[in-house]
Amino acid sequence: MEMERKKILFVAEAVTLAHVGRPLALARTLDRQRYDVHFACAPGYEPFFKDAQLRHWPLISISSARFLAALAAGKPVYDARALHQYVLDDMRLLQAVRPDVVIGDFRLSLSVSARLAEVPYVALANAYWSPYVNQHYQVPALPLSRVLPIALADRLFRLVRPLAFALHCRPLNRVRRAYRMPSLGYDLRRIYTDADHVLYADIPEMFPAHDLPITHAYLGPVTWSPPTEPPSWWDALPDGRELVYVTLGSSGQGALLPRILQALAPLPVTVMAATAGTIEPGLLPDNVHIASYLPGEQAAQRSRLVICNGGSPTCQQALAAGVPVLGIAGNLDQYLNMAGVVRSGAGVLLRSDRLEEQALRSAVLHLLHDPEPRTAAGRVAEHFQRYHAGARLTALLAQLPGQ
Repeated sequence: MEMERKKILFVAEAVTLAHVGRPLALARTLDRQRYDVHFACAPGYEPFFKDAQLRHWPLISISSARFLAALAAGKPVYDARALHQYVLDDMRLLQAVRPDVVIGDFRLSLSVSARLAEVPYVALANAYWSPYVNQHYQVPALPLSRVLPIALADRLFRLVRPLAFALHCRPLNRVRRAYRMPSLGYDLRRIYTDADHVLYADIPEMFPAHDLPITHAYLGPVTWSPPTEPPSWWDALPDGRELVYVTLGSSGQGALLPRILQALAPLPVTVMAATAGTIEPGLLPDNVHIASYLPGEQAAQRSRLVICNGGSPTCQQALAAGVPVLGIAGNLDQYLNMAGVVRSGAGVLLRSDRLEEQALRSAVLHLLHDPEPRTAAGRVAEHFQRYHAGARLTALLAQLPGQ
């Protein structure tokens, strides 16, 4: 007799590639003899589902441009109207799929819709957004930080942060109230982690928690690269120079890339850069090789240093390979992630809004030539190897009842 498979629905909020890639990587790990896997996200990501053995459902998200503009201005990403519509869209999806479990990555509306549909809800999140992980907040790249000395902007940011978090919480709380659900309060971390179960795509060695509920657990790193063919120059890079991989991801810092490449031009390094189409090949220094996209995990493994926006996905690719990270952070998420990298000793944080070429070159030389960052990155890689995210997810799903 054939075993009845549990139906698992992954829901990705496609405002950045990371929020699609992370659940997709986990979806690929599930045993198809035990699980019927469905995946919902905005249109445009269909090439990533090739050979994934899942059913794709279209689900509208706000645009990446709107999301990134809100982050840059320090404004709430969603208003109540958008979240109301999300709940309606979620409900149609849940009624169509009828999953046993729904797993969401930054789809905040599932806080309401999954409960209305009475479907167990698992949220994927980073541990630095947990209410149970202590944080020292730095001012990110905001209008405030561009006009004031950083020390003063930092103090002001720490004063106003609770109020800012409260403003970001209001839209979802309003939607919850409309459905007669209690408020989640005014700590944004609760908004991001309201679910029946929360899985952190991080390790406690970098982001230790206190008093963690039994419904919260660490998955370990979830690394993923889009299916990308290596460029023509991939196997013809010159020998004898250290290799630096540069990628600023999809989080809105592409305008910095030409400055970073110019800063690296005088150094005795070979640079391979993923541009996402932001610069023209004719403007490149001689030591730079570019492609719109690169296979990130392979690029990190080949490199002696990874330069990125400080976000979790690329940092995890680098650290999994034992490679130090130079994070040029812009938004708060990137600062929070880099705080863990810096604490581990495996990287250096620079501000995107105060980037100076000489400071960048100094950080690059330190990370390439001082042994401590590479040793620290190797320690993190050893920690990573003890975590198998797919196995941990499977263990949780085995505990949850079917519909």
